[in-house]
Amino acid sequence: MNETDLTGPLITNDTVVFGLLALCLGFIFYTSSIKTGFWRKFYSIVPAVLMCYLLPAILTSTNLISDDSSNLYFVASRYLLPAALVLMTLSIDLKAIANLGSKALIMFLTGSAGIIIGGPIAILIVSIFSPETVGGNDFDATWRGLSTIAGSWIGGGANQAAMLEIFQYNPEKYGGMVLIDIVVANVWMAIILLGAGKTKRIDNWLKADTSAIEMLKVKVTEFTAKITRVPTLQDYMILLCLAFTTVGISHFAGNHISTFLTTTCPDMYTNIQSVHRFARPIIELLGELCYSVSDKTSFLSFLGSSFFWMVVIATTVGIGLSFTKAKNYEGAGASKIGGMFIYILVATIGMKMDLGKVLENPGLIAVGFIWIAIHAGLLILVAKLIKAPYFFLAVGSQANVGGAASAPVVAAEFHPSLTSVGVLLAVLGYVVGTGGALLCAYLMEVASTM
Repeated sequence: MNETDLTGPLITNDTVVFGLLALCLGFIFYTSSIKTGFWRKFYSIVPAVLMCYLLPAILTSTNLISDDSSNLYFVASRYLLPAALVLMTLSIDLKAIANLGSKALIMFLTGSAGIIIGGPIAILIVSIFSPETVGGNDFDATWRGLSTIAGSWIGGGANQAAMLEIFQYNPEKYGGMVLIDIVVANVWMAIILLGAGKTKRIDNWLKADTSAIEMLKVKVTEFTAKITRVPTLQDYMILLCLAFTTVGISHFAGNHISTFLTTTCPDMYTNIQSVHRFARPIIELLGELCYSVSDKTSFLSFLGSSFFWMVVIATTVGIGLSFTKAKNYEGAGASKIGGMFIYILVATIGMKMDLGKVLENPGLIAVGFIWIAIHAGLLILVAKLIKAPYFFLAVGSQANVGGAASAPVVAAEFHPSLTSVGVLLAVLGYVVGTGGALLCAYLMEVASTM
């Protein structure tokens, strides 16, 4: 037996690993449903959704399982996530969401701004007492690695991958940045979820008007009660058809769009004279977008991400179905099935967090916490100034930091009818993520050389 075998996880069979994750989720949901004794007190302090991250993280930290030897996150993010997005937006009421007003969008953009300015400020602060932490040269420069966190915290996985490709951070050190991303983001989400249990008290302090949110809750709840029925096998099979047919369409179209934007479009732009005259304006516009900045791969890295297009297409199909009779399948539990898929994804994300490595690089962890504190502080300041409800602060933040995997979960903690708000803001995060992350990265480069 070689050294790798000795240090590897005890369980590498994904079927068994999935069984353990299902056991964790079942245990959490069962115990959280107990409204008396120890478990009532426990879950009044520790949110159940946080435990869905934490138990898999404990399994990873004890070397029982490992994300490195598992494909479960890939399956959950590529198959279950788009299916969940369809099922969760199936009954969306765009008019009612629009009636929430501009405060939701303002808080989302404030969250993005907090990440953009938080990175360089965190570097400046840490450089005072530990300049070596935020230093480095060429592709080992810390700011290059932190750019991938900026991409993740403003958009998501697709934007993070784009930053890694653009700035070419040392792959051997990239794992440390992923760890900071996961640890800091999950600690911040835990704080948000703790606040969700004290929403009324926080809203009173913010002097927020929550009437539009309450109206949305009532409207969606009344619609759900009106169409709720005992689901049949036919209902479940149609929901299966709607969800996974859309997954197939999302992958098929996403891959083709990605290929077109990363290979075909640049070739056509280079040989523009060979393109049909009716198509030339479109190709020229795409070409100018892709090549208008000094780093020619920037927009292509983002727009060429098949994951980004998969999320956008799945959400668009779900919104489109909400204008048809398919909307009534919410009465058969469409969003509940979507929620189940999201929680499986949450558990696989938890697998990525090795709690034993949290303090391996305390300097960079400090950068991460200062960074997220600036993001949080700006959100609180703006929420207080515009009297925005805590719900907008929480979901606006998670639409940035957590993306499509976390924003719907956090929104559902306030009320199940608010899940679609989290989905839409998360998709918006993917759209603005790369531009914001690029700006943040260049500011961090300046800060690290001061």
